[in-house]
Amino acid sequence: MNKLIVFLLFLFLLPIKCFAANALDVVINEIAWMGTIASANDEWLELYNNTSNPITLDDWLIKANDGTPDIKLAGTISANGFYLLERTDDDTLPNVTADLIYKGALGNTGEDLKLYDSSNNLIDEVNCSSGWFGGDNSSKQTMEKTSAGWQTSENPGGTPKAENSAGLAETTTITEKTTTTEPTGATNEQTKETPTITYPTGVVLNEILPSPEGADEQNEWIELYNSNNFEVDLSGWKIEDIEGAKTKYAFAVGTKISPYGYLILKRPDTKIALNNSKDGLNLLWPDDKIIDFLTYNAAPKNQSYNKTNSGWQWSASLTPGDKNIIQNLPNSQKSGNSNKIEAGLAAINESINQEDFLPAQAGKSSNPWLLFFTALAITIVSAAAVLLIKLKFSNKNVGT
Repeated sequence: MNKLIVFLLFLFLLPIKCFAANALDVVINEIAWMGTIASANDEWLELYNNTSNPITLDDWLIKANDGTPDIKLAGTISANGFYLLERTDDDTLPNVTADLIYKGALGNTGEDLKLYDSSNNLIDEVNCSSGWFGGDNSSKQTMEKTSAGWQTSENPGGTPKAENSAGLAETTTITEKTTTTEPTGATNEQTKETPTITYPTGVVLNEILPSPEGADEQNEWIELYNSNNFEVDLSGWKIEDIEGAKTKYAFAVGTKISPYGYLILKRPDTKIALNNSKDGLNLLWPDDKIIDFLTYNAAPKNQSYNKTNSGWQWSASLTPGDKNIIQNLPNSQKSGNSNKIEAGLAAINESINQEDFLPAQAGKSSNPWLLFFTALAITIVSAAAVLLIKLKFSNKNVGT
């Protein structure tokens, strides 16, 4: 009996153990110790979950060796997901929602940061007490974790709640050989070095309207969003649709998108037709590398398709040039046929005498066979009425 109890306890505790964090299951992944271009006080931290299970962070701590900051965590970090901490308020990174707001500044000369779980076990440590391993206080490039250690982010502003960048590009060159002919007929080989071109990340497809009110040719639009805190030059970037008559639009030289800004592209300008039944878009760098994409099926009338933290969603609230808002249609705006059928059923219900369904009052006799056949007759009449209503509206739709 005792062995059975021990075995059952083991089975009960096993799943709990599977979701308990071990060292390096959750890591400090990115640190904006220098703040942002908008303000040096807009510091933020990011954690990353290396496991395929969500982990509860209630009562976890991030502590600096000098006592500031001292942060108590709460909530959950999703499987293979990010957890963003913004200092003071959620305006540090516009359009990137914080998982936790904290207080306490990071020293520009370095910090020794430790991450503890709710049992006070040390999960991760970043000891930069002698100086930060990466990041730039002038350009506001962040410090990002890599498999080999730490690096300075490729672009100012880093990659909050997104995969870390390739890092600060080192000087790479493509060597081209040119041959010149000397007067004597001898050849002289010379080399010239051409720097490799790099393009910033952080510009994404954000909202589209495939099936607008009015003419699609005039009213369709595509929205881009720049999640960086610096302006991005889009000269030579491209957008293409991926279904039907494919069209590729290239941005004109000098096209720019502002920091945390939006850019609306209308169909008359791009010539990109968004199919109502099924389509998709690719956003490409000038070298034709795809950096963002979306696909969709059956676009609802006058609803936009929106990028959200949990994926793409349709919304009745159109927000070109502004933060996405997800709003579902009220019942009164659903398909006309379903509303008409519901109205027909309501009329049938009202025509039925409710007394037919009430039990016999005290002192009065009731014939069970009479009640049975009455109920059966009402059921048949109701079913026939519903069928007639459906056929009526079906034929009307075919005629239109």
